[in-house]
Amino acid sequence: MFEYDFMINAFIAGGLVALVAGVTGYFLVLRGQTFAGHALSHVGFAGATGAALLGMSPLWGMTLVTLCGGVAMGALGERLQGSDIAIGTILSLALGLGMLFLHFFTAYATQATALLFGNVLGVDTATLWSLAGLGLLCLAALAFISRPLVFCSLQPELAEAKGVSLRRLSMLFLAIVALATAGCIQIVGVLLVFTLMVGPAATAQKLTARLGPGVALAALLALAEAWCGIALAYYTDWPSSFWITVLSGAAYLAAAGAQVLRLTRG
Repeated sequence: MFEYDFMINAFIAGGLVALVAGVTGYFLVLRGQTFAGHALSHVGFAGATGAALLGMSPLWGMTLVTLCGGVAMGALGERLQGSDIAIGTILSLALGLGMLFLHFFTAYATQATALLFGNVLGVDTATLWSLAGLGLLCLAALAFISRPLVFCSLQPELAEAKGVSLRRLSMLFLAIVALATAGCIQIVGVLLVFTLMVGPAATAQKLTARLGPGVALAALLALAEAWCGIALAYYTDWPSSFWITVLSGAAYLAAAGAQVLRLTRG
């Protein structure tokens, strides 16, 4: 399997994205903003197709538009928190715009499928460097705001009383989520971002309530699911995004079942 350059690139790309997605996703689940993260992936699809229509790089178009979307969502603050209707409207509008851009640029249809469902086996060296840069930026920014982020996530009223700007922190965090989402789209696609961004984090929170071990476990689960999914895709010739999704769902169901058994016996 490792005799092929494209498989080596796939494992490196999957590892980079999975680590960032696991860590970022843990805080996304902790703050109850998973639907907002899903909406950002659709915003990224519109950005990628729009950039292709203008002759620009789809990756950077996706990153820029997703980043703007994340900052805008963060600026709305509490008005967007828990508002499924508003987020769903943004999600549908972004996907519709992406389809409109494809209508005017039909030559991009094959790459659009990769954006929707992911194509980790098609990652080249230039994309690897881009993903590495995005990943380092996300992790560095998340480390910088981690303490106030945890404080605001667990005790928002007390944090605001202590002078922490909830809106500014939300804007910074959702900007980080936007960058992580742009990386995830390269691996599992727009429609399956939940697989790496939410699945491992939710599983980790079922298994431990401690913050440090929970973040580490989410990153390790995402990494294992990504690498095992790529390996299974190689040996079965089935899509890697399918296998990653199956592994992510199975891990969550197993953790949820174990939690139920513990509560029943207790």
